[in-house]
Amino acid sequence: MLVKSEIRNPKSEIASPKGLIFDCDGTLADSMPLHWQAWQSVASRYKFHFPEDRFYELGGVPSRDILKMLRVEQGLSLDPLSVAHEKESAYVSLMAQVEPVHTIVDIARENYGRIPLAVASGGTHRVIEQVLERLGIWSLFTAIVTSEDVVNQKPAPDIFLEAARRIGVPPQYCRAYEDTDIGLQAIRAAGMEGVDVRELVKNVKRLKG
Repeated sequence: MLVKSEIRNPKSEIASPKGLIFDCDGTLADSMPLHWQAWQSVASRYKFHFPEDRFYELGGVPSRDILKMLRVEQGLSLDPLSVAHEKESAYVSLMAQVEPVHTIVDIARENYGRIPLAVASGGTHRVIEQVLERLGIWSLFTAIVTSEDVVNQKPAPDIFLEAARRIGVPPQYCRAYEDTDIGLQAIRAAGMEGVDVRELVKNVKRLKG
């Protein structure tokens, strides 16, 4: 289904998707700069190196998995799960500043009640549900799937496949929205149509400008 806020890719494989799946951070929520602030806080506390460009490259990868990588690479003695919780708490303290990505939230709102909608996020249920409530869109989604619901994380397709299963739509009839290369790789691996939110938002801004 084509909605008025959306610019379709002429190479799109689905004329009328039967389900829509959305990443959360950077897709529905303009939250990545706040996540970066939280990462800076724990990086300073535990004395590890995590540059901003790599942070964005790993968008969609759970914090605990990023910390496992950094621990191996930099010979750190930290506990990835414990530090991930600290980073999560630092982000939650900033949540009042989270704003919607209006172009994408509009697509969700316009399709609510027409076809089932789901969230597929590398975050945790506690935090993602708080973000969706903060934006006033929690009730739009039939299913909310996070990193806690699957074993293999993005760029594996598992989280998108689980979201499709929960809304009862075969993957090939789903359209999914992502703002990272890792996330788009996961969508393609799931056999879904992927929409690059970065390009979509840029095109909408250009048309409005």
